[in-house]
Amino acid sequence: AFARAFDNVVATARTCYSGSGIVRDEQVLGDPEAPHEKREERRKRRDALARDLYQAGHHTTLQHAHFQFALSNVSRQFLWSFLHSHPFYNSEQVSQRYVTVKPGNYAVPPLSGQALAVYEDTVARQQQGYEDLCRLLLGPASSAYYARYPARRHYTMKYDKEVQKKAQEVARYVLPVATFAYLYHTISGLTLLRYHRVCREPDTPLEQRIVVGRMVEELLALEPAYAGILEEPIPEEETPEYRAMRLAGPRDDTDRGAFLREFDRDLGDRVSVLADYPAKNEETLAQAVREVLGLTRDRLSDDEAIETVLDPGRNRTLGEALNLTTLSKLSRAMVHCHYTFRKRMSHTADSQNQRHRMTPASRPILHAHLTSEPDYVTPLLVLEDGACLRRFREVMESSWEGFARLRALDVADEFASYVLPNALAIRFTESANLLDLHHKHAMRLCYNAQEEIWRASVDEARQIREVNPRIGRFLLPPCGLRQTAEARPICPEGKRYCGERVWTYRLDEYRRVI
Repeated sequence: AFARAFDNVVATARTCYSGSGIVRDEQVLGDPEAPHEKREERRKRRDALARDLYQAGHHTTLQHAHFQFALSNVSRQFLWSFLHSHPFYNSEQVSQRYVTVKPGNYAVPPLSGQALAVYEDTVARQQQGYEDLCRLLLGPASSAYYARYPARRHYTMKYDKEVQKKAQEVARYVLPVATFAYLYHTISGLTLLRYHRVCREPDTPLEQRIVVGRMVEELLALEPAYAGILEEPIPEEETPEYRAMRLAGPRDDTDRGAFLREFDRDLGDRVSVLADYPAKNEETLAQAVREVLGLTRDRLSDDEAIETVLDPGRNRTLGEALNLTTLSKLSRAMVHCHYTFRKRMSHTADSQNQRHRMTPASRPILHAHLTSEPDYVTPLLVLEDGACLRRFREVMESSWEGFARLRALDVADEFASYVLPNALAIRFTESANLLDLHHKHAMRLCYNAQEEIWRASVDEARQIREVNPRIGRFLLPPCGLRQTAEARPICPEGKRYCGERVWTYRLDEYRRVI
């Protein structure tokens, strides 16, 4: 707990040079019963030191104190574009996969007249499409669910609610990215200062200014001294994104469409394609293992070294429910291997994908990719049923029709883009070291993982096996890792068990619809 967060900034700094031990927060301002003049002098010294540290770039002292915010009525677009676009936060937010979205739960930008009418009509059509698909998808979801759990067909009264969740999970693809979320969001004081400084960058500068402004208000109400180091936001026209777009010159839908086709041509039929990797990944990993253990090549071959760190039967930390790899001397050898992927995912899938904060990506300035032509990802379950596919496509067409009409009414892309659906295709490049990618694949090769992220992870694991087979064969879901590590139970999900003995499957046998 940080009852005196700003005092802690100075206390931690002074501790670095203290010959008498830890400088405590309460020592910064001294005796609360001291004369006002003396207390004021100490406060001025505190504030001066804090400003000096800040201006010199010594910001680690600002990372100790954390602040937890309860945020409501913020859009999914804002969360994807800004709040969850960096690694230094923790959030727990309501899930559209499991919580039904009620009408009226969406952000409305500052529009009026015909533009507002078009916006409201488009969102109403999307909400109706969502409700229709929640119903229409029950058939294919039921078929897929009971094919996976045949014994449960005799207990449909008990398990049909799980089928409903599967249908709802897919139906959410037609909801607008304007849909509200509520969440807990925890960040350090340093991160909040950064939020305030860059809150006018694209893609949601107005919502960013509003939400970050309220967060800063709450901070200053608690700790007004932070105002002394709070910088003004960088003006929108001075952000590097704005300047780069201006230098690139004007572009129209034809130019944007050409970029999208070029990207997709390189991607082929994959969700994720391996774009780059160091040529000596395996050799580098093996050498790092030998260095940790102090062994020569004669004592430990490359094959043996790689198995020592990646085989869960030897490195039992890989079978732990608690991820210990960053604290394991041996496991940290994995940080030297790197992989870069180009990916195309829906907005809703990437909103979950980006929560893997240690596999960062360069995500787009969204309006630089947008055209008036529908550009979306269709979930596999929708493709299983003709009526579902027709209804899904109708909602996609009406969504982009609404977007195009808003643009024709001179509504800025910032505001028009709020009516685009969760299915909107997002194209980006993502990189990771093996240690962090190993953890991500352990989570996302699980059959319970979101379908698109699972497909991307399968694509990635297959391609890594092709180029680095000695590494790739150890990229497994949790059950595969635990089975090899002889951990029990093999599946750690308990009642959430996916229904399939995935630990017995080869990677090329992985198949799923839900």
